[in-house]
Amino acid sequence: MIARDTIFALSSGALPSGIAVIRFSGPHTRALLETLAGGVPEPRKASFRSIRTRDGLLLDQGLVLFFPAPNSFTGEDSGEWQVHGSRAVVAACLAELALHPGCRLAEAGEFSRRAFENGRLDLLEVEGLADLLTAETEMQRRQALAQAEGKATAVYAAWREKLIHCRAMIEAELDFADEDDIPGSVSERIWPELKALHTALLQAIAGEKRGEIIRGGFHVVIAGAPNAGKSSLMNGLVGRDVAIVTHYAGTTRDILQADLDLEGYVVRLYDTAGIRDTDEVVEQEGIRRALAKLEQADLVLCLEDVTGQAEDISLPEGVDVLRIGTKRDAMSGSAARSYDMLVDTRDETDILHVKQAILNSVRDRFSGAMDVVPSRLRHVEQLRAAADWVQASLADDLGLEVRADFLRSASDALARLIGRVDTETLLGKIFSEFCVGK
Repeated sequence: MIARDTIFALSSGALPSGIAVIRFSGPHTRALLETLAGGVPEPRKASFRSIRTRDGLLLDQGLVLFFPAPNSFTGEDSGEWQVHGSRAVVAACLAELALHPGCRLAEAGEFSRRAFENGRLDLLEVEGLADLLTAETEMQRRQALAQAEGKATAVYAAWREKLIHCRAMIEAELDFADEDDIPGSVSERIWPELKALHTALLQAIAGEKRGEIIRGGFHVVIAGAPNAGKSSLMNGLVGRDVAIVTHYAGTTRDILQADLDLEGYVVRLYDTAGIRDTDEVVEQEGIRRALAKLEQADLVLCLEDVTGQAEDISLPEGVDVLRIGTKRDAMSGSAARSYDMLVDTRDETDILHVKQAILNSVRDRFSGAMDVVPSRLRHVEQLRAAADWVQASLADDLGLEVRADFLRSASDALARLIGRVDTETLLGKIFSEFCVGK
């Protein structure tokens, strides 16, 4: 454990509130409890105490807790005051803590950084905790909690142990080939295992998009010609008037965005300008932005007015498209073209059908997925590096020394993923995402 200042901060969020939690951690924790809270309470048991200044003036009364090292969140001696959540009480408590020698206000994420530096959390768990603090939906909560609890670490660490074992087998053959208890060839024992590991790494990399969807949302772009009903569908899906709806073509000039929560998934809806040939400069810019947004879509809802003239819109390749015929209520006879569905944007049942279609598209992305998926670009980069080194080691025309070195590089990539080597450049970025007090 590293010796340092004792840090303190309000950890319970915005004031005023019913209760405010003030936490502190570091070598002066016991002294703070003895001086200001009348003594050190029994570890991990709340004690009702009067909290006073060093001159004996009462600040407040509340619950006091003590968490001795190393069995605390930070791995250091830590304490908490649970006091009344008024701005005056909290300000007075923080001011009194600041007067104690060796104590200072914590920086953003400093409690979590100390937990990492003292071995209480690895880098994946820290990132999972950061995601958990910002989770807005059920799937974000589940993904973040699985990572914060160490499930991702367990998977990647097991793969790293496998690489270390295979490398050790190769080096044992190289160093002790004449010993009776060392097998004469490692190929039958480790190369099939490495091929299976390479497949597992590729499967994890394939989960990149799933992790991105959970953290950043599933992007659904509503596109079509002017007056196809795009804005009406947008308003119907979100249940409020987000977009202006008129009978004039070209009403929507810019991209409008709104979010849905469908079974815990964040669905980001984008209403775009009607795509057509026009000489109007502002509308041209709106159409350019619409076409650019289509390239970024996970799903495109391509709308067409079934009562009007059919217009083909050029859509990017590789993007899932749901073709929807609108103004079903005004249609006479059968539709001239085939659609995935016909809707009346004023009909709640039709709106529910569109929502279900979007949800089915999201579910398809997660069918057969691993329980743990990479949630950040950093994870994917290290997994891809490990997969490339493992693949290189499988080449039969290379010497065992070279192949063993490739396995060392692969295990180093997984160690960087977990945070056991070469992490210093990442720490400032990661911990800056936390709030003060965490």
